[in-house]
Parts: sequence; C-alpha cells; structure tokens
Amino acid sequence: MNAKKRVASSAQISVQSAPGARPAALAAPGSGDFPQSSQQALRNARASVSAMPRPRICVVEDEPDIAEVLEFNLERAGFAVEVARRGDTALEAIRRRPPALIVLDLMLPGIDGLELTRLLKRDPATARIPLVMLTAKGEEVDRIVGLELGADDYVPKPFSPREVVLRIQSVLRRRGGDAGAAADPVVGAGTIRLDPEAHRAEVRGEELPLTATEFRLLKVLLERQGRVQTRARLLADVWGYSEDVDSRTVDTHVRRLRRKLGPESERLETVIGVGYRLRP
Repeated sequence: MNAKKRVASSAQISVQSAPGARPAALAAPGSGDFPQSSQQALRNARASVSAMPRPRICVVEDEPDIAEVLEFNLERAGFAVEVARRGDTALEAIRRRPPALIVLDLMLPGIDGLELTRLLKRDPATARIPLVMLTAKGEEVDRIVGLELGADDYVPKPFSPREVVLRIQSVLRRRGGDAGAAADPVVGAGTIRLDPEAHRAEVRGEELPLTATEFRLLKVLLERQGRVQTRARLLADVWGYSEDVDSRTVDTHVRRLRRKLGPESERLETVIGVGYRLRP
C-alpha cells in the first residue's frame, strides 16, 4: 500500500471510530470537513504565500564550502540567495540588481572585501544596501575598518550558520523599522538637527554623511539626551542584540560619529566604565 493510500485509510479509520461520525464521510476520502469552496480558498492562499517575493541576499564568498553552507541556511530561512565568488563580479552583479542585503567576505580575488565596501558606499545607488561582513577570527583591524566604512555588522569565522541568519534578520528588521519612522518628530541638541522623515541629519545647517547605523545611533542618543546609555542598551536598541555581543562595535561607531559631528563632537560624552551620553 503506498503512502497516499495509507494516509487515506488512516483518515477513514479515525472518522469511522469517532462518536457520531457520518458514514457519508467515508465515501469521499480526502474531502475533509471543508466544503469545496473552502478547499479552493485554502489552495489559493497557499499558492499566494508561495508566490510572495523573498528578500534576496547576495553572498560574496570565494570558499565553496562556506558559500554552500550559507546558501543552504539562508534559503531554508526564507531568503533567495545569489552567490558571487569574486569581488569584481560581485560589484557588477550588485550594481545591476541591488539585493536586500550583502554578506561579504573580506579576503576575495579580484577586489578585496574592504575595497568593495568602499566602492559600494560611494555609489548612491548602492550606499544604503545593508552589509554584513565575514572576518577571520582575531582580525580586529579589518572589523574596525569595515565598520568605519559603513558595514552594519560583522561575524567572525568560524561562525554558526544560525548566528549569521539571526544577524541578517536583525539588520533587515532594523532597516524595516527605519522605513516606518516617518511620523517621528525632528530632534536636536545645540546645532545638531535630525529629521527621521527626510532621513537627514545636519550640524549648523550642513548635512552629515551618516551611514544607516550612525543615523540610528544619533537618533537614539538625541531622543535620550542627558541620560547615560550603556553599551549593552545601545547594542539592543540600535543593533537589535539582546545581549552584549561585542561592545567594540558601539565604540567604533561612536568614534566615527564624533568625527562627523565636527564642532558638536564634544556633546557626545564618554561616561567611563558605563557608556555614552549626549549633552543637551
């Protein structure tokens, strides 16, 4: 007996043994308790869900085993995946068809990961694409440079595929939250002004060239000006982490934000051993 017949037989047995079951139900196995119109609606709903576009991730990784593991786990998590093995071909593919997010290894043939990041962030068409870097364990300099260039996050190798998926989902959720911030009021301190609706920040009337993460960080600090924000709190509210994954991520972004604030940089104060505070 094949699997389909066994399922049908089991369904008939369960219906027959149920108290008050109608014999007519046995005569039409597979029809269930739903009328034909309900079954058609269910089929249509399933087809609609399966046809929904999936966020597309571009994985730039030259090691086939790592690329395959990432592709498998991301597709299982509901993403469409495009893999590029070289930095130069990845740049062409991303410019031709920008993805929802880029997962980028640093050691690449053609163009290395840091140079690829520079090129992407200089181009207005690709500058706002979120980017998660894969770095070799212990390569702190590369991580810091990557974050300063505008990467949203990094994952050191060797990594857990599940962690990569969770970090990607966290970055995309944050970007989704940015899109929903249209109703937020303009906030400021001194000559700093931040307009969430226009996604614009300025000092003394001059627009600041902030990355998406720097913009979120400044927004949180402005909204809570005068109050100390711990690194763990900032990691949770700006990066979406539930615990202190790496406080140097916060320090690096604060240092870069200070430089961009220019004459207002002294407002962003370090509270030693605790975190940061923006002075009103």
